[in-house]
Amino acid sequence: QEHYGGLNGLTITWIGDGNNVLHSIMMSAAKLGMHLRIATPKGFEPDLRITKITEQYSKEYGTKLLLTRDPLEAADGANVLVTDTWISMGQEEEKKERLKAFQGYQITMQTAKSAASNWTFLHCLPRKPEEVDDEVFYSPQSLVFQEAENRKWTI
Repeated sequence: QEHYGGLNGLTITWIGDGNNVLHSIMMSAAKLGMHLRIATPKGFEPDLRITKITEQYSKEYGTKLLLTRDPLEAADGANVLVTDTWISMGQEEEKKERLKAFQGYQITMQTAKSAASNWTFLHCLPRKPEEVDDEVFYSPQSLVFQEAENRKWTI
């Protein structure tokens, strides 16, 4: 909101695991007037109950929702690209399997080429290089440090 001056009409794209952070975005995006595009590998989709609620919110608030396996399809026209850890606490034993499943989901400048010209990047940290490459993470489009500062004030 600080960067764009508002959220209504923006497209936010999630590329990665169907985890709790995604669930929070799913429960709020439509209410804030944002279109949501989600790319997850097979078997790592968001919770079906959350998806059904999100579909209802999307209809109610007149926003668009896309669920896909293709990160570039999800990134198409996105204002905001977002990812999070692929291996959460308690999933360490699944690391090898998860890294294999998430091949092709790293956010790179190639991913960003599909996004809107005013794209930005968010990650709630800590970040691992397999999730987003250095070029995107440290780019002028990356708002991760402002995001971290804003989170600090909510804690």
